[in-house]
Amino acid sequence: MAARTVFGFAGFLLAAATIAATPVFAQSTNQPQSKPDCLDRTNAAGADCANDEGGGTPGATGAVFLPALIVDLFPNPTGGGGTPLPTPDPRRDPASALPSPAAPADAPVVPAAVPGGPVISPTDLVATVPQRAIVGDYVPDEVLVTVDGDAGVVQQIAASFGLEVRSQRQSRLLGTTLARFGILDGRPVGVVLAQLAADGRTRRREPNHVYSLQQAAAIVNYAFDRIELDEKQASGENVRIAVIDTGIDDTNPALSGVIADQFDAMPDVPIEKRDHGTSIDGLIAGVGALKGMAPGAKIYHARAFEGGKSTMDVILSALDWAAEQDVRIINMSFVGPKNDLLGIACRNARALGIVLVAAAGNNGPKAPYGYPAAYDGVIAVTATDAKDGLMPQANRGAYVFISAPGVEMVAPSGAGSEVVTGTSFAAAIVSGAVANLIHIAPDRSADEIEKALAATARDLGPKGRDNDFGYGLLDTKAAEAAKE
Repeated sequence: MAARTVFGFAGFLLAAATIAATPVFAQSTNQPQSKPDCLDRTNAAGADCANDEGGGTPGATGAVFLPALIVDLFPNPTGGGGTPLPTPDPRRDPASALPSPAAPADAPVVPAAVPGGPVISPTDLVATVPQRAIVGDYVPDEVLVTVDGDAGVVQQIAASFGLEVRSQRQSRLLGTTLARFGILDGRPVGVVLAQLAADGRTRRREPNHVYSLQQAAAIVNYAFDRIELDEKQASGENVRIAVIDTGIDDTNPALSGVIADQFDAMPDVPIEKRDHGTSIDGLIAGVGALKGMAPGAKIYHARAFEGGKSTMDVILSALDWAAEQDVRIINMSFVGPKNDLLGIACRNARALGIVLVAAAGNNGPKAPYGYPAAYDGVIAVTATDAKDGLMPQANRGAYVFISAPGVEMVAPSGAGSEVVTGTSFAAAIVSGAVANLIHIAPDRSADEIEKALAATARDLGPKGRDNDFGYGLLDTKAAEAAKE
């Protein structure tokens, strides 16, 4: 796994951290299927964690491992067994149903090379009428014809059949002149093709068929549906959000125009991994095919992790910077032990009116509380799947505040995109949802938002708040409508 460098780097950090450096770890995984990262090898539950690389010590969390790419958004166009899928023949498409007279049986075979004369490049072609965008199976007033002869012959054919020469060029691959004729009098394409078939100067006659790029459609994250957020209406426009995480790949198209500013809290440590932070930012405010929960939001990204690890000093530096950016939300997708300095920093950030969102942790049902999520005033988020089932390796406890999708979601990454799982990503979903609430009602306070989320969450476990799901599954629509 790419994260084998974690331990060498961890040694470096521990050596440099001096007295009170406390390790903290990103709460996520991007491993295949729904297997989450297991930060604490002694507390992690289930066989899913048994064979992971790395380790931990009793009572302390271990390292997060960032994944390899495990999803291909553009699958190999074969039938699965290596046999290419059949290529549709437009002429056999019943939707067009256009007559296309076959060439006579004794028609000459088109040569592979131009028989004499220079090859005319596309820039040299004669075009009196430019190409245009067409909706449908074929251009309704054009035909394509290969012609025996030069430009003079093409003009003669056009005059004979009442057509307009819209372009002509010598085709190297067709081995002849290709003319694009325009139909000016409204005759159907099929009629014109039949008329041209009687002229021996024409070789092949075809409709000017329309083709479409086979581009992957936009991926609508299932989280939109589960948290009652209209994907078409979702917006965090102009809401400022700080994210404390790994470095990011700000060239990823999903982050185009998303990152307002960046801060490196560990500038002397080279950036090796950018996946986790890229995924978090993308799930919050991504654009394009990998649309986040709050497109239009402005991300202030603080890099405070490398190899899945950081120290309290580095994180506090990142939190200070975030508070100076006048952000409304701080996303903290990491977990570690209780630390009074972190507690004070979170309390003071909340006093400034900042909504604090944190991952509850992936260390299993018997793991100790994860911080900063367990501090008062911090929204602790656990992860659920597409069927609202709890991620088995999620932390449990009275501090768990709310549930959100965080299992097997497609997210942008340093490698392009990947399938991600973990409470890290559930926290990002909540941060994006909160940005929507602030966008709609900018005067809503952090306290009001927290109360609305609790009061409107859809109960998933035992009646009322419980240690597994907290208040229940986030319901953005209901929280938006909630009144004091």
